[in-house]
Order: sequence, then C-alpha cells, then structure tokens
Amino acid sequence: MITPAFDPVTLATPFFIVTVILEIVLARVRMADARYETNDTAVSLFMGLGSSVAGALTAGLVFAATIWVWQHRIFTIPMTAIWAWAAIFLLEDLTYYAFHRLSHERRVWWAAHVNHHSSQHYNLSTALRQTWTGGVAGTWALWLPLAFFGFPPAMIAIQKGISLVYQYWIHTEAIKKLPRWFEAVFNTPSHHRVHHARNAIYLDRNYAGILIVWDRLFGTFQPELDAEPCRYGLVHNLATFNLLRVAFHEWIGIAADIARAPRHVLGWVFGPPGWSPDGSRDTSASLKQRASVRVSGHARPTVLTPQTEEA
Repeated sequence: MITPAFDPVTLATPFFIVTVILEIVLARVRMADARYETNDTAVSLFMGLGSSVAGALTAGLVFAATIWVWQHRIFTIPMTAIWAWAAIFLLEDLTYYAFHRLSHERRVWWAAHVNHHSSQHYNLSTALRQTWTGGVAGTWALWLPLAFFGFPPAMIAIQKGISLVYQYWIHTEAIKKLPRWFEAVFNTPSHHRVHHARNAIYLDRNYAGILIVWDRLFGTFQPELDAEPCRYGLVHNLATFNLLRVAFHEWIGIAADIARAPRHVLGWVFGPPGWSPDGSRDTSASLKQRASVRVSGHARPTVLTPQTEEA
C-alpha cells in the first residue's frame, strides 16, 4: 500500500521511444502529419531525461510527505476495491486539472511548466519535454489530500502514472478528430492541440488530463476550429535550443523583475504570467480582448490568464 508494485511510466518508456521513431519515419514518407526538427526534438528528449533526474532528487521529500499525511488519514481505503479505483481515477484526474490550471494562471508555477510549451512543433516528442523544477515549485502538494482521505500512496502513484501515460499519445497532429462521443468525454489530440496553441482564442484552454469533462464543467473548454489552425509555442518564443535557457528562463525573468521592482514581489511571483504593475505587458485576457476587437469590433468577456513568456 506504500510502494507501488509497478510504475506505468517506466513500463511505457519503450513504447514512447518506438512511437516517436515511428512517427518520424511516417512523417518522412508522408504517411503521417507530423513535423520534426532535429534540434527541437533533441531539446525535448534531454528535457525529459533531465526531468527524470530532477524528479529522483525530490522523490524522497514527496514520498515522505505523502507517507506522513497518509499516516494521519481520516479513512482507510482498500486498494483491492473496484470502487476505490474508480474514485481515485476521478479524484486524481480532477487534481491534475487543478494543478494544470494553476500552472498556467500563476507565474511561479508557470515558470516550472512553461518549458513544456516552448516547442514550436507538436509531435510525440513534445510530450517528453518535461519540467526540471516541478518538485521545487511544490505543486506535488496538491495530491496530498488524496492520501489524507485514505488512498494508499501506492494507489496514488499508480494512477498518476496512468494519467501521464495516457497524455503521451495526445501530443500529435497525426490523429485528427475522433468519434464525437469520445471527444465529448476524453482528452484527445484535437483538444490538446488547442492547449498547446498560442493563438489568442486558444490560450490557456483545455487543462484536462484524461477527462475533458472538467474543462466543460469549469468553463475552460475550447474546441479546435478548422478556421483557426493551431500555431504552437509561446506567445513570445525563445528562439533558442539552449537547454538551460529552456529550463530556467522564466525563473530568471521572475528574479529580474523582483530585483527591478521588489515592492511588487507578490505580483511578480503570484500574479498571472504577463502581469506587470502598470499593465504594460500582455496577459491572456488582454490578448484575447484585442483579438476579439479585431474580429468583431467589440471586446468579449474573457476570464483566462496567459501563456506568455516573460523572461
């Protein structure tokens, strides 16, 4: 109940490698809609490798915190019960939605997540472009309430792994829209292309892990539009393949802003990405507003925050 019997991500790693190679080959022979660039793919792979190393360095802290919370649980939920797995599936997926939304709406957590959005291509290798600083950012604490309610740490770890494996295959342009019933319930390549797009209408939408129903329920859903092809990357792209720049540029940007105007430290750290005291920088809300003015002549209400790079 404490240590998982298997790790879904580790088991799926050979599948990741094989399918990336397969997508590259199919794209070369024009049998799949996929765009790869050697340097970009290398960055994604090294970011994934570095993320594994960084995760190992903070794994002890995360494990210890989870065990401590579970030892003070209010219920004891058995791993052998089918209802327990159904419950952890829904609750973990909702937790992921909250984590993902928070990682876009508050700059300190965007700094740990931004590298995943830094590729201007959208292919299976993009899924492997993961954070080096997620453990330091502390968003793993969002999963601690699951242990407090009595879900065993092993159960939480397995379900988190299942969610990550699921999200791998949706990072592709090769799969277009799936049957309507599937698109209505589950996260799909079409929905996640929207999430990775930097078009104003698509910014900070579709936070789902496995179930797109959370976005539909909480008002953050946006379908992919044929009239608005997705353009990938950041609002202000990095224009570099330097690994350290990709991994740490937003943290450096936060530090520079604090040094320049320390009295606004709370805004620089916990405001939405793009926040500035005088409103001179772009946020998702301002970008969406300007886009709506261009299209319709008047601003439509927006509630989202940005996917901008502020280094």
